[in-house]
Amino acid sequence: MNTFVLGSAMANGDVLFTLVSFIILLFLVRKVAFGPLMNMMKQREQHIAGEIEAAEKNNAETKKLLEEQRAAVKQSRVEAQELIERAKKQADEQKDGILVAAKAEAESIKEAAVKEIQREKDQAIAALQAQVAVLSVQIASKVIQKELKEEDQASLIRDYIKEVGEVR
Repeated sequence: MNTFVLGSAMANGDVLFTLVSFIILLFLVRKVAFGPLMNMMKQREQHIAGEIEAAEKNNAETKKLLEEQRAAVKQSRVEAQELIERAKKQADEQKDGILVAAKAEAESIKEAAVKEIQREKDQAIAALQAQVAVLSVQIASKVIQKELKEEDQASLIRDYIKEVGEVR
């Protein structure tokens, strides 16, 4: 029984020594390993939190830029539509101006042509009157030169009318 008590006392001493050694080792590990490990974990946590915050900030900026781009595209479309409308209006105004100018020019040409026709008509009438006067004088002089019978006078008039037709 002595051996059992002695072994038991040794076992208690070993257990006590092991327990004290474990507590010292735990204290050393905590002091040497857990402190830096916890600091490293904290730094890693802060780094990850910073990365998440930066990503959220970038995401917000990207959304803001996207909205600005959409607004700019919408504004550009509105300005382009206004520009097209102004160009159409200006083209219509130019078309109307060209039509008015063309009508005025056509009217001017028509008036000039009517005046030219009237002038030529007046000249032709004057020339015809001159020829009629000359022919009348010629007919009268021939009638006077010879006394004609009615048949001869009709024949003479027909001949002069033929001559007048050929002269034209």
